[in-house]
Amino acid sequence: MMRYLGLDLGSRTLGVALSDSSGTIATGKMVIHHNEQYDELVKQLGKWIEEYQISAIVLGYPKQLNNSVGEKAQLSEIFKQKLEEKYAIPVYLEDERLTTKLATQVLLEHDVTRKKRKKVVDSMAAAIILQSFLDRKEK
Repeated sequence: MMRYLGLDLGSRTLGVALSDSSGTIATGKMVIHHNEQYDELVKQLGKWIEEYQISAIVLGYPKQLNNSVGEKAQLSEIFKQKLEEKYAIPVYLEDERLTTKLATQVLLEHDVTRKKRKKVVDSMAAAIILQSFLDRKEK
């Protein structure tokens, strides 16, 4: 039984998604506002890791469209290192190019208001990141 935590790290928020206990379906759970308090954010995630017995974390890796590693991707690499050092579980970087755009499109198609979209788009992006990892892992 493998349970995964999916994360979409933004400049002000962290989208959180969780896989089911079989590690096949991702669901967006919440958005955490962090104001760049990354150490505090790592600590907060410990509750999820413990409560859901997380086996691994899948962290969005925002490479640039030309495949280069920019400032945001470097931030993900640092956050990955902090998580691995604190919890001693694997953290996988998952290419997240266009996931927020895709999440926004899905919400627009379902007539979700702008106010509600703002609240859930990051957790939905985290679910898309995690689901793409889980789908590839199954093959």
